[in-house]
Amino acid sequence: MPSPTLVWFRNDLRLADHPALLAAVERDGPVVPVYIWSPEEEGAWKPGGASQWWLHHSLAALDRSMRERGSRLTLRRGPAAETLTALAAETGARTVTWSHRYEPLAREQARGALTALTAAGIACERYHSALLHPPGQVLNGSGKPFQVFTPFWKACCARGKPEPPLPAPETIPAPSDWPGSLPLSALELEPKVDWAGGLRSAWEPGEAGAWKRWSDFAPRIGGYSAGRDRPDLPATSRLSPHLHHGEITPRQIWHHVRKNTNRESAGHTPEVEHFLREIGWREFGHHLLVHFPHTPEFPLRSEYDSFPWERDPVGMQAWQRGQTGYPLVDAGLRELWATGWMHNRVRMVVASFLVKDLLISWHEGARWFWDTLVDASLANNTLGWQWAGGCGADAAPYFRVFNPVLQAEKFDPDGAYVRQWVPELSRLPVPWIHRPWTASPSVLQAAGINLGIDYPHPIVDHAWARDRALGALARISKPEAPAPEAPL
Repeated sequence: MPSPTLVWFRNDLRLADHPALLAAVERDGPVVPVYIWSPEEEGAWKPGGASQWWLHHSLAALDRSMRERGSRLTLRRGPAAETLTALAAETGARTVTWSHRYEPLAREQARGALTALTAAGIACERYHSALLHPPGQVLNGSGKPFQVFTPFWKACCARGKPEPPLPAPETIPAPSDWPGSLPLSALELEPKVDWAGGLRSAWEPGEAGAWKRWSDFAPRIGGYSAGRDRPDLPATSRLSPHLHHGEITPRQIWHHVRKNTNRESAGHTPEVEHFLREIGWREFGHHLLVHFPHTPEFPLRSEYDSFPWERDPVGMQAWQRGQTGYPLVDAGLRELWATGWMHNRVRMVVASFLVKDLLISWHEGARWFWDTLVDASLANNTLGWQWAGGCGADAAPYFRVFNPVLQAEKFDPDGAYVRQWVPELSRLPVPWIHRPWTASPSVLQAAGINLGIDYPHPIVDHAWARDRALGALARISKPEAPAPEAPL
């Protein structure tokens, strides 16, 4: 009988379009799927609280899907190299397959596993499945990584169609004797004090949940471009946590869109292209992280190393709690705390407020998002925060400082989003819903608001803060192009 094959699941918690799993199934021997919980190997960027909650439920969903196909998920604790080597010896496996990850320490973890397994005489097979194109294959004319999104995406599109997605195996051959597995509860991924009620009501982790989310969004893709910046409308896909945990893949989405939309319709094609560009932005972040692995800790533009950030624990706490006095900012941060997610337009406003109105480092914002987001991808969290801070690739110009009131009036014109997440302001009419400090005492009284008690005054004057930020930013020297790391 052929020897078993271990399939090491990482951020690829699905059965369909899983080349590492399908390769193992096609070997005609038993397959032992394994997930290894080893947060220590991810260093300072181990999964945050919201991501751990999602991981718990995604692993449970994956195990259920495997049992429907005659298999099961083996759970172990790390380190990965030692655990895989021991499990191979325990099961008699001669091959281990897995999918690439692109975070610096995850790559280091995989290199360690490859070294240990190879030394033990175990064959290793590694597959790309998390992106449309592997990092290192999309470079500029000089053979260097892109640092601006538009030419990067044009180069991606010029490569043609990504590989078609693979089907899920109908059955997964089981070994005659299963190795021991930890119970899921032993990984201690769920919070000890249950704060996750909002997450449970907002999300269904797992591959089936990802496709339900996609099925809900796909008929509405025609309105994506017009509505994507409106947090008060259900215009975005909300697929980001499913993509992050590998419950659905970009190429599944790409091919599904191409197959199920009318490419000849002049009115529809721009909407599709706009949506796929957002898949491209995710792709861009991962490619950058491979080439510039220092960026989760340090700015891509080295001149920002000396930026005079403020130490403002009071301002930071007000921002985290959604008590800044700017309703759109507060609504976004309360949505994040309640659901583990925030609308992308609001993320930009919230981030701009922290780094430019309060002059608090982008790194502190990235850390808060990392712990509270269910889609806390290191690549895209880093890209987004450095973009907001003006210190990364394709960054916002230093003089771009979002006005939280004007942004709210433009993208939440009726105040529906603010009323949902800042209910103490719900009775304020437009336009005061977005600037309550300008309302007359009679308007505030009619809305049942005692400003400064029921809702805070603004913690900083935006006009003054903007001038302060521009003054600090203008003193920074011109950037030097960072040297990239060799790609995978």
